[in-house]
Amino acid sequence: MSRPTLYIAITNHGFGHAVRVCCVAAKIQELNPDILLIITTTAPRWLLDSYIGGDFIHRPRAFDVGVVQADSLNMDKDATLEKLREIRKKQNSLIASEVNFIKQNRVGLVLADIPPLATRIAASAGVPCWMMANFGWDFIYRDWGGEFAEMADWIAECFGMCDRLFRLPLHEPMPAFPNIQDVGLTGGNPRYSNEQVREVFGIETPLEKTVLLTFGGLGVEDIPYQNLQLFSDWQFITFDAGCPDLPNLIKATNQEFTKSFPSLPRPVDIMPVCGRLLSKPGYSTFAEALRLEIPVVSIMREGFAESPVLLEWLQNYAEHQIVTAAEFFEGDWEFLRQPLHPPRLSDKLDKNGTEAIAQAVVDYFS
Repeated sequence: MSRPTLYIAITNHGFGHAVRVCCVAAKIQELNPDILLIITTTAPRWLLDSYIGGDFIHRPRAFDVGVVQADSLNMDKDATLEKLREIRKKQNSLIASEVNFIKQNRVGLVLADIPPLATRIAASAGVPCWMMANFGWDFIYRDWGGEFAEMADWIAECFGMCDRLFRLPLHEPMPAFPNIQDVGLTGGNPRYSNEQVREVFGIETPLEKTVLLTFGGLGVEDIPYQNLQLFSDWQFITFDAGCPDLPNLIKATNQEFTKSFPSLPRPVDIMPVCGRLLSKPGYSTFAEALRLEIPVVSIMREGFAESPVLLEWLQNYAEHQIVTAAEFFEGDWEFLRQPLHPPRLSDKLDKNGTEAIAQAVVDYFS
């Protein structure tokens, strides 16, 4: 008998979508190692491997564009629209090639985050399509108006064919989806003890003076690293391989550190030794910080409809600070010395989204 096979389609945008889906994929593998995972994404293999411990098939394909960006804060709308038109124009051939692949590999279920064409691919292949997300691309594009409105309508039609949406926290309403199931936060769990991380990196500063700088897979250009000299008794940690050498800045990607860990350290592995993160609005970073109850200092992000939604949820459920782009890029980072704001709400978010989605997939196959 052939193995039960799950086809996972991940949006062609940044690293955050890949991170949260791979956490679910790893949990599925843990609950039922017999399920064969096909991970369809242009995200790099090393990123997938850093979250999924077992074997899987990596199929590098892109079914959407997300947003064309130079870095995590700057978007190119013209290039995004051009790519969207190109994908829509050749959607029939994209669908046909994947339907053939899905049938040949006897796929039983499609799980997507959150390429719109995944629903049409699954429907044409005769298998259900489940999705997991906190926003739809129709929400992002509709906010831009003009010619993006037509694209938003097309995408909403695709989302209307989704059989089941696992709606993550930090979400917009997502009205295009006909069958919504709310779940908790998703994310990875730290692999190493705080003592081990502090020892490998040589961290001696107290928690409140230890800061993780993390800006997603696309990073941020022109980070004013010179401000770190104003915090000589603080310790900063970054995954930015291109950052300058500074006495109080640890490059977590340096081989001298990574060789001391069984597998590459990830932001979630470093978070527990930090008193706060300095980041930009992004679901995966916020979700992992919320799961670990790590305070977040976030830069505002203009022109991206998801950002105010994410910041609203952050202010409701996390210790936080919100800073303007001017305060971050042009200021002296004095905000780091200011007290954090407490969460507005006393409620806690459910932290078991990864487990809930994985269990639903395992139950479906059994």
